[in-house]
Amino acid sequence: MSCGEPHETDCREVLAEVYLYLDLECGDERRLLIREHLDECSPCLREYGIEKEVKALVARCCGNETAPAELRERLRLRLSELVVEAETREYLPD
Repeated sequence: MSCGEPHETDCREVLAEVYLYLDLECGDERRLLIREHLDECSPCLREYGIEKEVKALVARCCGNETAPAELRERLRLRLSELVVEAETREYLPD
């Protein structure tokens, strides 16, 4: 997958390493490159499925624990803000 835009790190590389990024299994420099790419590349962010992966990561780490309702609502709000921000960035002219 490639969005067709020039990036310091190629889209295919980012998507191949995204699970290492999520699990904190890559070096700080590589994490920064992947994070910067995901911040600027909406197609990769969608392909990566950030919301789905965050939910899976939380489920893996927290098991069957239930977060307080207030925390869940704050997280939902913040995630929706990030999605809107990512979608907005896609349409901004360079």
